[in-house]
Order: sequence, then C-alpha cells, then structure tokens
Amino acid sequence: MTPAFSAQGLSAERHPQSRAIDFVSAEHYPAWLAAQSEFVRNWLASQSFQGRATQFALLPDADGQCQRVVAVIGGDTPYAIAHLPKLLPKGHYHRSRDATATLSADNLLLGWGLGAYRFERYLAKTEPAVLHAEGGSARAESVLSASLDVRDWINTPTEHMGPDELEQAVRGIGARFGAHVSSICGDELLAQNFPTIHAVGRASHRAPRLIRLDWGDESHPQLVLCGKGVCFDTGGLDIKAADGMRNMKKDMGGAAHALALARLLMQNTVPVRLTLLIAAVENAIAGNAFRPGDVITTRQGLSVEIDNTDAEGRLVLADALALAGELKPDLIMDFATLTGAARIALGPDLPVLFCNQETVARDYLAAGQSEHDPLWQLPLWQPYLGYLKSNVADLANAGATKMAGCMTAALFLQRFVPAGTAWTHLDVYSWNDSERPGKPAGGEAQGLRAAFRFLQQKYDHRHSTDS
Repeated sequence: MTPAFSAQGLSAERHPQSRAIDFVSAEHYPAWLAAQSEFVRNWLASQSFQGRATQFALLPDADGQCQRVVAVIGGDTPYAIAHLPKLLPKGHYHRSRDATATLSADNLLLGWGLGAYRFERYLAKTEPAVLHAEGGSARAESVLSASLDVRDWINTPTEHMGPDELEQAVRGIGARFGAHVSSICGDELLAQNFPTIHAVGRASHRAPRLIRLDWGDESHPQLVLCGKGVCFDTGGLDIKAADGMRNMKKDMGGAAHALALARLLMQNTVPVRLTLLIAAVENAIAGNAFRPGDVITTRQGLSVEIDNTDAEGRLVLADALALAGELKPDLIMDFATLTGAARIALGPDLPVLFCNQETVARDYLAAGQSEHDPLWQLPLWQPYLGYLKSNVADLANAGATKMAGCMTAALFLQRFVPAGTAWTHLDVYSWNDSERPGKPAGGEAQGLRAAFRFLQQKYDHRHSTDS
C-alpha cells in the first residue's frame, strides 16, 4: 500500500527530474567506488571524499550539473540518513536501484521525514529536498505522522495550545477514527471527584479538565493511556526561575505522547479497548492558587500534603491513574515530562521507564531497541517512598531531599495504581536542546515508536513476531 504523505520532504510519486541517491554502507564503499567510472573516481578524489558514514557527495554530469548523489550510511536506522533532507540542494530525489546499503524502506521514509521537519506555524514555508519514498509502509507513514504531531503540539506556544486547544486536538483525532470523546471541566471536576486536577489548574483563567477518549471493541483487552497535560508550568507559588520556566510549553509533552499513541493504535486497528485520559491544566499563579502546606484528598481517598507546588504533574496524574484503575484494565501506561531528576540521571535523549511487572518492562525495552528508540529502566525502590513522608497526610507530593527524584515521583504515582494491575510510567524530556540530524531543536517524540511496537506485539498477533 502506498501511503499518502503529509510530511515535509516526502512524495508518493517520482518527479520527472528526480536524481538518484546511491545509499552505500561504509564497509561497502571501496567496492562501490571500484565499480564507478574513472570520471566519478577522479571527482570524488578531488573532493577528498573518504566514504565515511554520514558523508555524501554530489556527482555531476558532463555539463557540471548534479546528476546523482552518493550517501554513505552507518546502519539500518532512521537516523542514518536524517541529515540529508536539509543538506542536499533543493530538488527531488529517489533511491537508486544500485544502492548497496541495507536500509529498509520504512527506515528511509521515517528518517527522511524526521530530518526534513521544520515547525513553520509562524514562519514562511520552506521546501527541503524531497524524496520519493518508494516501498515505505502505511504503518511507517502513520508512525512518522504521529511523531510529527507530537513535535507540533509541543512546539506550539501555550497561547495557542492551552487546555481547550489540547481538548480540541483530542476531539479532532477522535472524530477521525470514530472514538467517543468527553471532558470534565472546571468546577465539575470537584463535583465528579477529581480534586487534584482541579487544585493544580484552578488559578488559571483557562479551566482545568480531564479529557477522555474511548475507542474499540468491548471484547478486547482494556488498555488505558494517561498523559500529563500541563500546558504551561510556572511552578505555581513555588515559582520557577526564568531559565527553568522558559520552555514550559513542553510540559504537556506526556499528553502529546499519549494522544499520538492513541492515534497510532486506532489508525492501525490494534485490537484493544482503548481509553485515553489526559489531565489538562495550566499551573498558574493567582489568589486562589494551591499552596505549600495545603492537604488535598485525592480521588482514591489518599490525602496528600503539598510540599512543593512545582511537583504538580504527579498530582494531576494521581486522579487520572485512580480513574484508570477503576476501569480494571489489562494495562495502564502513563507518559509525563515529570522530573528534572530523570534528565540528571540519563540526559535528554533517554527516557526513564518504570514498571511494576518485569515481563512487561522486558518487552517494552526490547521494542525500544528494535525501533532504535531506546528506553532505560530504573527501579521502583520502595524504601525511597519514605522520602515522601508527611506528618499531617498519608504522603507528601515531594520531600526535603533531592536524591532519587525521578524514583520518588514514580513511587508516588504507583500509590494510585491498583495492586496487581500492570503499569508503566515513562518520564520523557520531550525536547531537543540543540539541532541534530533527525532531531531538530524543540519538541520531540521519545519512546513513542517503542510504545507502539510493544503494544502491537502484545495485542496484535499480526505483529507478534515482528523484529
């Protein structure tokens, strides 16, 4: 099936003036070079071309015009060719049938699309080099499109991506796939017993809400996805410093991941009974903002003392996870830009996975490896729950020590998951601090491909043996 591309830099049809790209693996470059004409060998020698991975060269015809391209790549991963769309001259390209590199059509499509991306909502439109991605699957196109959705949603400033706009994004995707979408908004959160979502979001002029999407056959296993949708985080009364607040439009990155994953499941008809729960708030500052020292009784009935209003993501997820548990699902998965401690531990590129069942964690991690979308597991080390001790409530939302910050946050969330229910928590950065091939500065999907592959292999027998 030929996908209808919506991403920048990709075309479903070959342009009449398209130039061929010889994708050559680094180890095969000497053999490829030996098979070329004397003209090509001399030309490359004059450019001091070494044939190392990520190098490319334009090969001219007799008139000096670019006729084709040689691109040396280092492996069958999307990022092996992600530098090309923005470095090649503007024009149309296709994969040469003489290419020697083992590069799958899906990785070619995904890598080119990720590399060509540019957030242009507020900029003049540009056109990167365009690739005719012949042979790429509809699945790969859906993964690419969902990944770019995550980038777009995160990159959009909060003025245009607040709780209401996030709800509209859910409703748009729900309508596309025949899902039912509902929302509990403002003071109705208190009436329906979602007190922590209300407390975190009540100081904003934009009403907090719990957005819910339901899709699928009731005979299929129940899967619940939960996303932290803090559309902007000032830190609340424990206000962030300016440099810490600068990029907090990205604090809804967990919601973006959960919504994109829901889209992938529906678009690829994975046989699950899906529920998506997004707690969408803006953690603002006003006279009615929640305060350090306040005690909130959560939906589950546990009382929580507010030690720090900047530890708000775990609060909004607490009520969402409690509702998820009430549905008695086969699996709960949550996604959140939850802690700076995760970035201190593993840096910006490696999301932290927590999981309460080792077989689930093993399969999730393996899916990440197969998708070149790695995760790293840290333990739910129960003794650290003592760091969240409160003298006036069942637990605190943070504590005095900065040690094991991402672990204590995960342990907090675990208190709201029913014992015996499989649960995963992914602490993602959702951001690229700098411009790199296939990873442009700004919003980023991290662990999305891993999560989708994991769920396909778990629930869809059509993909149970995929590598």
